[in-house]
Amino acid sequence: MAELSVAQRAVLAQMLERVPDRVLNTLSLAVAQMPGERAAALSIMLADETIDRRRRAIAFAPLLPMFQRRPDGVEALTFPSGVLPRLWKAASSKEPELLMELDDYRPIEENPKMRAVADRICVAAAAAVRDLPDLVWPSNGGDETVRTRGLDELALCFDLAAMARRGLLNLPDLILRPTGDQLAELRLLIRDSAEITADGGPRMLEIMFAHLGDASLILRLVVHSSKASAKEALLSESEMAVFVNRLIAEVEARVTRIASYKPGAKADPGPGLRADIAWCAETLGELDITLRLDPEGAWGKQAREARERINKSLSGTLRSLDKTMDRLMPSKAVKTAGRMTKQAPDLDADAPPLETVETAVLQLTLLGALRTAAQVFGCETLRSQLVQSVTEKITNWVDMVIEAVNAGEAPDQRKSLAMVETLAKCLLLIEATDAARTVRRRAGAAGARASLEEERSPRAA
Repeated sequence: MAELSVAQRAVLAQMLERVPDRVLNTLSLAVAQMPGERAAALSIMLADETIDRRRRAIAFAPLLPMFQRRPDGVEALTFPSGVLPRLWKAASSKEPELLMELDDYRPIEENPKMRAVADRICVAAAAAVRDLPDLVWPSNGGDETVRTRGLDELALCFDLAAMARRGLLNLPDLILRPTGDQLAELRLLIRDSAEITADGGPRMLEIMFAHLGDASLILRLVVHSSKASAKEALLSESEMAVFVNRLIAEVEARVTRIASYKPGAKADPGPGLRADIAWCAETLGELDITLRLDPEGAWGKQAREARERINKSLSGTLRSLDKTMDRLMPSKAVKTAGRMTKQAPDLDADAPPLETVETAVLQLTLLGALRTAAQVFGCETLRSQLVQSVTEKITNWVDMVIEAVNAGEAPDQRKSLAMVETLAKCLLLIEATDAARTVRRRAGAAGARASLEEERSPRAA
């Protein structure tokens, strides 16, 4: 079979640039098993691309996360992902003989020569952005103002890359328990950044922000960057206020989304609902701990209003939970002695409508999601009361169903036990795991007994 032509190699090279890393690894393994000269040539191209990306990841490490949107949706300074391979190619081609220094197995912080090469390539990247803007970031008919501003930001960020590489080494300690020396280093880093580029301090924090999985932790860096930053009056007037504004804006967006969750949605609302509630609770809690918010200040009012909106939305949904559970577990009055009656499961009733089940699942998911967040939102009393009420209601109803099954009074034992399993899953939604385990154990024993009686019945006949 013929080798790959020059044109084919060019096309394949362009395609490989856009292949995600995880797909590249899978593709490399697949092509390695294929026979033929073209497959061998492609395998070499894939290996070269893998090595090139590893080098790029080392050299551009301080800014690499900025070429994708934050997973949590919080606004941040980012650049188009397509710019990254073009910029790397332009910067690394200046001195290709240095690239092999990036292949050392030692961590970059332990290898001064590798760090020097990586920093040198970042300087070349900043120059490439300014000298070759059309090559690095083609216009492609987009908003030219956004592109121009993005190019300026990209160049300024690469101006700070070498300093950021050193500063990021202390990032884990800075968001936990920094020492006095580490705090002094951070403040010196912010001050030196401001001397290198316009708005260098906030831009350095933008770079660090891109490396934080939990967006609210940026508040700790903001506070550590200045001794006066914990006070809202001073911080709100500073250039660091943008980070607080972003977090509060995302809280408000998620509060609106929490209120919009309705039963009957095609997709399971559970993961998204739990994630939104947990995120809002963690962020509002971090605001309380890190910043001294003025109750009458703009941020203090926004945080309070967000809590009130969440509390109102959640409370309104949860207060109808008791009625929903009554519809999910139909009961009827049965005589006990004389004129006396009691409520017992209506095992002759039809299965609850799908809408009732969906409503119950949503409300119980919401109740379970509040387990660690209710105190932040001010609805812990309501949550604990509902958990207790639902657990007792389900347990009592299940006890009576099990008794009916054991006594042979259930019209359809399989249907009754299936409903018990459904209710056990409901208990798991509110994290009442002990009660759910007890329900399942009793249902299993009742089911085994019912099966044994069914086997004996034909023989007795």
